[in-house]
Amino acid sequence: MTGTTRTSADLDPRRRKILFRSWHRGIREMDLIMGRFADAEIGSFTEAELDTFEALIEVPDRDLFRWITGEDETPANYDTPLFRRLKGFHTHGAPIHA
Repeated sequence: MTGTTRTSADLDPRRRKILFRSWHRGIREMDLIMGRFADAEIGSFTEAELDTFEALIEVPDRDLFRWITGEDETPANYDTPLFRRLKGFHTHGAPIHA
């Protein structure tokens, strides 16, 4: 089970691939962070946002997790409006688990 709650049937091939990769990152915490955000937002991403999100998918889990949680400063080239939406999507009021 991936955890996704969204069907990919209505998505174009690029969005399907991004959705799949969002839920299969490596560590479960990042699957939940990226996957839940993708479930909610993938259908409305512009082409530029898709490019940005694909770049975020390539960031190692450890680094991306530390940027999202604020443990490390986000490098300027990744501190985009889409990244800030991703970061704001998760409130961190409770442990990240299903």
